[in-house]
Amino acid sequence: MSVLSVALSAAVGALAGAVARPVVFARSVPAPASWRSSCPHCGSTVIGRRPLPLLPVSGRCPTCTERIGPPALSAEILAAAVFAAVAAGGASGWVAAAQYWLAACGIALALIDLAVQRLPDVLTLPACAGTLLLLTGAALAGGPGSLGRAAAAAGVLTAVFLLLAIFTGMGLGDVKLAPAVGALLGWSSWTNVWWGAAAGFVVGAVCAAALLAAGCDRRSQIAFGPFMVIGALAVSLTTI
Repeated sequence: MSVLSVALSAAVGALAGAVARPVVFARSVPAPASWRSSCPHCGSTVIGRRPLPLLPVSGRCPTCTERIGPPALSAEILAAAVFAAVAAGGASGWVAAAQYWLAACGIALALIDLAVQRLPDVLTLPACAGTLLLLTGAALAGGPGSLGRAAAAAGVLTAVFLLLAIFTGMGLGDVKLAPAVGALLGWSSWTNVWWGAAAGFVVGAVCAAALLAAGCDRRSQIAFGPFMVIGALAVSLTTI
């Protein structure tokens, strides 16, 4: 993969981060609310009815200048780095498109999960549908993978996370994100499914231990969505 391709992917990623910023702001609300359009500090309308409402990369309200949404440039830099990593991974065609799609949805989901510990349906469902659709395109194009295994892995991982939700209290948002993660990993092999899922739990456990060591309350909720996406992309990018 050329340096130019990675740089172009990073630029597209930065744009994707800018597009994700208003989505993260709108959906970073605790249940039962589903979205917001006004600044929580001054009440001024931040997101109107424009087709593509963009927020300042400063992460501050245009009216009162208080911080709203992700910190300045964080979404843009994060998305640029992830898109560059996808490009450097070397996948092409429909499979690469599936990786970029999960990355784009996953970045927004991760930022929302970190803010309010929830993964909204408005992003988890498109993440799943888009990943499966793009992998279907890869199968029709004769890509070196298995759509049947991807679908089966999506079902298996969803069932596992549903059991975890029932017996451990894991959020249902994680359950709804599992099909996208399972499908992308299952496209290549069942080994990827195992390592991708395990990587999410390992990274999550390490971060939880670090937070406890830093003095955080052990009863605090840990957002698991980001670790699911990290594990899936890390394994997918290094094995496809």
